[in-house]
Amino acid sequence: MSSLSLGPVGDVRLGRINPVAQLTAILVVTVVLLASLDAVTPVVVLAAELCLFPAAGLTSPRTIWRRTWPVLVSAAGVGFVNVLLSEDASAGAGVALALRVVGLALPGVLLVAATDPVRLADALTVHWRVSPRFAYGALAALRLVPLLVTEFESVRLARRTRGVEGGRNLVAHARLFAGMAFTLLVGALRRGSRLATAMDARGFDSGVPRTNARGSHLHARDVAFVVGTLVVCAAAVTLSVLTGAWSPLWGG
Repeated sequence: MSSLSLGPVGDVRLGRINPVAQLTAILVVTVVLLASLDAVTPVVVLAAELCLFPAAGLTSPRTIWRRTWPVLVSAAGVGFVNVLLSEDASAGAGVALALRVVGLALPGVLLVAATDPVRLADALTVHWRVSPRFAYGALAALRLVPLLVTEFESVRLARRTRGVEGGRNLVAHARLFAGMAFTLLVGALRRGSRLATAMDARGFDSGVPRTNARGSHLHARDVAFVVGTLVVCAAAVTLSVLTGAWSPLWGG
């Protein structure tokens, strides 16, 4: 399982929460973290997010690393660049910014790890009235991402078998990577065109209202999940204010 794997490995507790409830919770967390510039607020939110890892089936350190390493590397880079390029930014400000980036990204990691993409598409079309063509088109595109990763590895190995390698030459490596990326782009465009034609042939662009065979239902646990998110965010902001660390975006 890689960081691009979609959907849960098995039946996980977080996966029982309706996807639109999870998206609503993500929206709440996003608003709170974008509105605060201090380090206390993201620390509290991050602690709550980490508590959800077992519920999402993320218990193995190796699995957690594979799911989160892009987030951690990006956050470290953002914090470092902010301190490096800003004249008045301190190390604390860089850490606070990095924590915000992680806090904003982890809910998406949890959603991808715990939620079946088909359930997500169903929930979007049923509860938020998202266009079926967009929802299931996005679902199909997400399904193709792991395939692109596999194809990239196949192309790389095929070139290595033929002796096409860059060695220690960084320019040659960049040229080979650009060539492989272009090959994947052409293949992705062709596959996308065939997929769009197939979807239109099945009536996704007919304009006729579609029914949903599987359906999607909201339960009390979904409401409790959103309310719990609101409580955590409120507690984070309250603690930040009480400690004197609160630094709202509009006050800077």
